[in-house]
Amino acid sequence: MLLKIHPDNPNPRQIDMAIDALHNNGLIIYPTDTVYGLAWDINSPKAFDKIVKIKGKNALKENFSLVCSDISQVSQFTLQINNATFKLLKHNLPGPFTFILNANSNVPRFYKTKKKTVGVRIPNNNIAIELVKKLGHPFMTTSLHHEDEILDYMTDPELIHENYEHLVDHVIDGGYGNNEASTVIDCTGDEFEIIRQGIGKLTY
Repeated sequence: MLLKIHPDNPNPRQIDMAIDALHNNGLIIYPTDTVYGLAWDINSPKAFDKIVKIKGKNALKENFSLVCSDISQVSQFTLQINNATFKLLKHNLPGPFTFILNANSNVPRFYKTKKKTVGVRIPNNNIAIELVKKLGHPFMTTSLHHEDEILDYMTDPELIHENYEHLVDHVIDGGYGNNEASTVIDCTGDEFEIIRQGIGKLTY
């Protein structure tokens, strides 16, 4: 189903429809401050199985990210954040960034990864933030595009719906998306490292 939601003032009833899908092991496509994303409940192994069917076995190797509502929520799924990293997050979030942090045991083990890190996002997008707040905890996300390619139709929610309506429960139309992904910063080492320059311009 295509859900048209106002990007500035999301309708609570429509948000609830998307949340109901997540609660029932469903998948949704939603807008961010970068490209449109595919989302599911972090605690739903059944939803993750659907992701694997959509993306193939490569999904098991993919670096999924958590979408959080604020930095305090980020800290629930990561090891202790040092002062320098906290300042970096504070200066740049909400925004078009994905920060790679050391994960703790709260990230469900069914993601079948040996990695001890997790990507976290706090998009500057009211719809995405309202979804997290209503769900009550972060959701897991991956971009619709291939890592090296963003197709034009991925910016148009109606065209996205045409391509994904049989694979997901809802496509949220929050207006046209960007055609550039987030900037990815690795914060797990002694120094911060930009491993993908995207739309976000990092400030320190």
